[in-house]
Amino acid sequence: MTEINWNPLTSIDQLEEINTLSHTQPVVIFKHSTRCSISAASLSRLERKWDNQKVGELRPYFLDLIAYREVSNQIAERFGVDHQSPQVLIIQNGKSIYDNSHFGISFDEIVENIKPISA
Repeated sequence: MTEINWNPLTSIDQLEEINTLSHTQPVVIFKHSTRCSISAASLSRLERKWDNQKVGELRPYFLDLIAYREVSNQIAERFGVDHQSPQVLIIQNGKSIYDNSHFGISFDEIVENIKPISA
């Protein structure tokens, strides 16, 4: 187990950075509600199981969707994934290739769904 080196997702402009980055390395976005006990439990479970060796180049972003609701709305629109809370999305090659929510959020499933980046 290793600590997740979260990148705070706080602006809509960062979604373009994530899109560009996702063409060279996979990106995961964790959408967290600070008002939801299920979100807190899902985040805690993910952080306890996290292993940097297993995720390789995966870049983790953390969104406080209460504070940055407009960013959450743009994620749903841009990547075509209905908003949930909590929610995890894997972005590769500019697309959401995997998403899950609530207690469906699983470190092992995230690892299983990371695809090699094709040049």
